[in-house]
Amino acid sequence: MNSLINKFLMITLQVGLLFGFYIVGGYLQKVLSLPIPGSVVGMLLLLLGLYLKWIPVSWISQGAATLLNHLPLLFIPVTVGIVQHLDFFSGKSLWLVPIVLISTWVVMGTTGLLGQFLANRKE
Repeated sequence: MNSLINKFLMITLQVGLLFGFYIVGGYLQKVLSLPIPGSVVGMLLLLLGLYLKWIPVSWISQGAATLLNHLPLLFIPVTVGIVQHLDFFSGKSLWLVPIVLISTWVVMGTTGLLGQFLANRKE
């Protein structure tokens, strides 16, 4: 029971750290009037911190894995938003099907190739 509480607390702290990068990125985007979203700025700051080894991976690994395991739940608001604005998509449904299929294939192919490249490179 005690180890379960410790694990929950660790995951909560790690998700909080990831959320902190999101908040800082949003603040920097607003203050500096950057043309990219604050969440992307926060992700770039996190990437920089991990790359320069200022932030050990162990500080975010369990929290990030938990968020990735529950990622489909995070897309429910997007789906609800699309359902609420079906009038925007009316008359365009025939175009949306090939666009979604092609873009999905491009993303899957690019991700697969990049993953293979990164897995096979020598350090």
